[in-house]
Amino acid sequence: MAFTLLLFGLISDTFVAALVGLVGARRRIGFGWTFFLSVLFTPFIGLIFCLLSDKLPDGDRNWGCLGSILAIVTIALFVLLFMTLLAA
Repeated sequence: MAFTLLLFGLISDTFVAALVGLVGARRRIGFGWTFFLSVLFTPFIGLIFCLLSDKLPDGDRNWGCLGSILAIVTIALFVLLFMTLLAA
């Protein structure tokens, strides 16, 4: 039970950090740094850093390589969570 709660906490924190990272993708700080700060501290602190950054011109996004890595890790964590829930 404790493992499931820990896993759910990690997945939900990663998901919220990814949402904050999507906000950062349209700013100079970029998705990668916003996501990293959100995971390292909290998503709220990452959002503050993101909103303090300058906006990019319309239509531009700054993803970096972290976007693809995050997508793969998040999908793997969701699969692990569902397998854990089904096994319990």
